Amino acid sequence: MDMEVSDVILDASGIKLHGPDAFEGMRRAGQLAAAALDMLVPHVVPGARTIDLDTMVYEFVRERGGVPATVFYKGYSHSSCISINHVVCHGIPSTKKLVKGDIANIDITVIVDGWHGDTSRMFLVGDVPLKARRLVDITYECLMRGIAAAKPGNRLGDIGHAIQSYAEEQRCGIVRDFCGHGLGRMFHDEPSVVHVGKPGRGVMLKPGMFFTIEPMINLGRADVKVLDDGWTAVTRDRSLSAQFEHSIGITETGCEIFTKSPTGLDHPPYAV
Repeated sequence: MDMEVSDVILDASGIKLHGPDAFEGMRRAGQLAAAALDMLVPHVVPGARTIDLDTMVYEFVRERGGVPATVFYKGYSHSSCISINHVVCHGIPSTKKLVKGDIANIDITVIVDGWHGDTSRMFLVGDVPLKARRLVDITYECLMRGIAAAKPGNRLGDIGHAIQSYAEEQRCGIVRDFCGHGLGRMFHDEPSVVHVGKPGRGVMLKPGMFFTIEPMINLGRADVKVLDDGWTAVTRDRSLSAQFEHSIGITETGCEIFTKSPTGLDHPPYAV
């Protein structure tokens, strides 16, 4: 791919292909988002209020020159989404306190110099039951298998297949109602990255594509519903759900993870 430093071009399917300057911008944004999750590690404990965790995120990001992308996004008013137990995604921070045995996904998107860094991780609150820890491990493995399939010449269906085949081997449900997405200077862009698929199907991956991979895996069925607040998505059968997310860029030889933890805290249990 012959691309000037600051070029952003479109491929035949209308997906943006980014140059070196864009990669550098995404690294800065991704590292701030990841550092914010690292910061939260000692604070996600029994008794913590999710609204207080959200305030910590806001202050951390603003003090470092970033902007929380979700504040005022489509009417949302918080700096993070915090989804506990059977909440699949888009859980709204509140005065609710975490309790021992909870699992919680914390999803953060920041803007740095116009670039978006979007990532989420699971947190174990105190002593967590074995089945919940197993779900978290399975979900992280799904993410990393999806990332391993993200390389030039492969297709989006290869990513979905890598995730789906492993999750189904573990007898878990893969949420279809939400998917990964392109990002960069836009929060949500093309392509849509579905977490199920068939090998060799879908858009071909090319160097310069930026997108998230963010599988949501349920211990029970895949079905979800959105509550009356218009945001909070939960499992219909009340089974536990887990999610991990990274923002990546396709390179000439594979992909670069923009949101990797700067201190190695990508997967629980986290050292405090």
